[in-house]
Amino acid sequence: MLKKLLIANRGEIAVRIIRACRELGINTVAIYSEADRYALHTQMADEAICVGGPSSKDSYLNMANILSACVLTQCEGIHPGFGFLSENPKFAKMCKECNIKFIGPDYEVIELMGDKARAREIMKKSNIPVVPGYEGEINSYTDALEIANNIGFPVMIKAAAGGGGKGIRIVRDTSEFKYNYEAAKLESKSCFGEDKVYIEKYIEKPRHIEFQILADEFGNIVHLGERECSLQRNNQKVLEEAPSSFLDDKLRNEMGKVAIRAAKAVNYKNAGTIEFLVDKNGEFYFMEMNTRIQVEHPITEMITNIDIVKEQLKIASGIKLEFTQEDINISGHAIECRINAEDPKNNFRPCPGVISELYVPSGLGVRVDSAIFCGYEIPPYYDSMIGKLITYGDNRENAIIKMKRALAEFAIGGVTTNIDFQYEILEHKDFINGDYNTSFIEEKLVNNNA
Repeated sequence: MLKKLLIANRGEIAVRIIRACRELGINTVAIYSEADRYALHTQMADEAICVGGPSSKDSYLNMANILSACVLTQCEGIHPGFGFLSENPKFAKMCKECNIKFIGPDYEVIELMGDKARAREIMKKSNIPVVPGYEGEINSYTDALEIANNIGFPVMIKAAAGGGGKGIRIVRDTSEFKYNYEAAKLESKSCFGEDKVYIEKYIEKPRHIEFQILADEFGNIVHLGERECSLQRNNQKVLEEAPSSFLDDKLRNEMGKVAIRAAKAVNYKNAGTIEFLVDKNGEFYFMEMNTRIQVEHPITEMITNIDIVKEQLKIASGIKLEFTQEDINISGHAIECRINAEDPKNNFRPCPGVISELYVPSGLGVRVDSAIFCGYEIPPYYDSMIGKLITYGDNRENAIIKMKRALAEFAIGGVTTNIDFQYEILEHKDFINGDYNTSFIEEKLVNNNA
């Protein structure tokens, strides 16, 4: 087992990793920016070291400073969490060159699956269904338009090196293609350092279903069931649940087997997620693979009773998976609401500031993953998510009831949050009936409230 770990992240995921490390007897080192000097993760870790200024590029994206902190504190490994450097193959490669264990897959796999066009090509060769699209190099706007016309509108233009909903444009006809093509390339360059894009058929109103994968270093791969991630706004997930009410056992088993086959196709190791689009007829298509822990991993933990972060650390320490696919038992239902410091009534504008009062819900089947506390100042430099509220029930109806109760108790003073907006989702008849897709929030809530 690793003895000492540096956590290259902040906020609730850093706290989450520290807790797992404590239970495994691993010492921890937190990094922080100047804006996070008094953040909770710096207080919970065994050691903490500043790696730069408030902006992400000066601190949490500063590879040289992070690696220097790791060497200085004699850490054996680095857990990148999600976001920041978690899917950066250059950083994972630098870790390897410095003899530091990167908690995640090999850098070659991160690079391969990070290139969405190459990932599609690999999946197609492995007989895994993919959304119809173009995998080759797109050299000009003229080429792009011809490709789009051949595929047939509507199409989706996506950053080849993208993730997290960035660099994506949906185009419904030729009149709006040029603007969106150039906008996708600009956003891709800004977010990922390159402007390469690819084009695929846009599946209207699909379900977004993802399967959690665990793979050890001995070739053993299992899946932990699926998560329903269709409740999104601007391609960013808002609320997730597990299992999906849309999948029946036959489709679930088929998709699970395909997810494992996808992981085997790239010799995957550690925790990862295979993401699919599923149309109204139950036809599913590989979308992408996330080579890291997911924000929404807690709902899978709740229905499987498997600690995914601990499994990551065990795998990285060279320990075999202690269970097979037949050992995994999915029981009950879990829901996660992302709690953001934002104003839904003002186009979801981020609302940093000082938390003046705080009451966190609790009780049987209620979990809160967060790093906030009374008096904590939410900085303006990072993502607006300040916590995750997770509830578990023996069935979906009870999980919803428990989530509504927990949201009603959750009180955060001093800043505006999306708690009431989350409650509004849970109250909607279509959500209660499980009748929703990726366009639900825009069509049923945001536009209706405008």
